Amino acid sequence: MESIWLEYTWTLLILIGLEGLLSADNALVLAIIAKHLPKEEKERAIKYGIFMAFAFRFIALFAISFIANVWQIQAIGAAYLLYLGLKHVIKAQFGKENENIEEDLKEETTGKGFWPTVGKIALADLAFAIDSILAAVALALGLPNSPIGDFGGMDGGKFIIVVLGGIAGLILIKYAATWFVKLLEKRPALETTAYAIVAWVGVKLAVITLAHKEIGVLPHHFPHSTSWTVTFYGVLVAIGLLGWFAPEGKLLKKNES
Repeated sequence: MESIWLEYTWTLLILIGLEGLLSADNALVLAIIAKHLPKEEKERAIKYGIFMAFAFRFIALFAISFIANVWQIQAIGAAYLLYLGLKHVIKAQFGKENENIEEDLKEETTGKGFWPTVGKIALADLAFAIDSILAAVALALGLPNSPIGDFGGMDGGKFIIVVLGGIAGLILIKYAATWFVKLLEKRPALETTAYAIVAWVGVKLAVITLAHKEIGVLPHHFPHSTSWTVTFYGVLVAIGLLGWFAPEGKLLKKNES
């Protein structure tokens, strides 16, 4: 029983760390969207936008059980996470440098009023939430069932992990994003590392899908086996260490905008 809670705790810490790295980019985009507003309105716009996004994300959390139980949705989620992660990694390695993403966003928001800006901030954070919720679900589904029982058609322990991960994402965007932005300035490879982890989590969700009873490509017990668990976390830690120690300009380099 203790080993189950240890695995749950470890998964939650990984999820919070991943949310932290991704929240740095999220916070930068939100700041750019509100950049054209006066200082006081800018702060209020971000505050209101995050509050609205929190409500949207809370509503979206109730769709978790649907994602967790329908293998077709799991397959789509796995494909999306793989696409999202690999797209960023490939772009970082082979894409053009000095892309004017920030300038494009600034041009789109210039001249817009306060409430339209709030709406854009909320929608942007909702888009970020989709990525993080899918990653959280993929991590949670690989955990053993908890003794808590089911909640909304999903194991209660797994549901709590996903909810806590979603809440952590919003808290980090609001309060800790500045620290993560500074961390990414010192270790730029970590941004691409985060997306590499997202792609690896997509592999995990793909394994869960292939082991579904209606698919049967992999044994049903395989996603919870010791061999796969050790392999998954071993590769995950290796990706993290590679990103942490990678020198700028080498593997997993972050593009400068």
